[in-house]
Amino acid sequence: MDHRVEENGSGETGPARPDLLTLYGETFSSRLLLGTAQYPSPKVMADAVRASGAEIVTVSLRREGAGGSAGAKFWELISGLGVRVLPNTAGCHTPKEAVTTAEMAREVFGTDWIKLEVIANDDTLAPDQLGLLGAARSLVNAGFKVFPYMSDDISIAERLLEAGCEVLMPLAAPIGSGRGLNDPYGLRTLRAYFPDVPLIVDAGIGAPSHAAAAMEMGFDAILLNTAVAKAGDPVAMAGAFADAIRAGRTAWRAGIMEPRDMARPSTPVAGTPFFDLDEAAGEKGGPGGGRP
Repeated sequence: MDHRVEENGSGETGPARPDLLTLYGETFSSRLLLGTAQYPSPKVMADAVRASGAEIVTVSLRREGAGGSAGAKFWELISGLGVRVLPNTAGCHTPKEAVTTAEMAREVFGTDWIKLEVIANDDTLAPDQLGLLGAARSLVNAGFKVFPYMSDDISIAERLLEAGCEVLMPLAAPIGSGRGLNDPYGLRTLRAYFPDVPLIVDAGIGAPSHAAAAMEMGFDAILLNTAVAKAGDPVAMAGAFADAIRAGRTAWRAGIMEPRDMARPSTPVAGTPFFDLDEAAGEKGGPGGGRP
């Protein structure tokens, strides 16, 4: 089945329907999810979100910052952006800690969406796969819609889906590293194995070209933070990522050519480069007759 393009009823080929991102029954036009940490100022963060066109932003909840004037001002700023908030459990190292943080986030932000992080090691910030699975089960049973930060391991992905997760968020590279797609083979395999599951590449994206490459593989969206927040011009970089993600998605939908081992000419090697269009039409039995 061609899931990218089909005839639109007028005989022309084009997108069959609006290319919307659907996550837990909600639809979005943008396929860029943006983090809200590490920006030079709150204003720069807000301007970057607007420039990116992102409709979902991630926010971290720290126990010590859950209340108070600073927290209230930040929440007021986020609310004014008109975006969907996706709280995360950044910094949590155990399932219990992650579940407690998620419950607090639901109360503070008024949402049952949660980006679930259970970190195994402070140096690598890699996900604790078993802890992640345990926390995911608990949160799904408590009514949360879980977005798990995970590796590209297919067996863990299967178990997370069995636990009730409807979205998966495999990392591209270590958080904040900007290294891009460390294991393209693993990501391609995951995408091929779960063709109908929303997959969002999360962590390690450093340049717009990295995001475009992931989208060209058929991933559904990109979540990033540091690559924009720490850019020389975060607002301009946010726009660059938005453009790259749209380009990568469009290329995937259009159908990217398969690479070849050998050269193949793009122009004919026989005949002449110039020919008479009327004569060519005549050779096919059209107006002008056949060959003399």
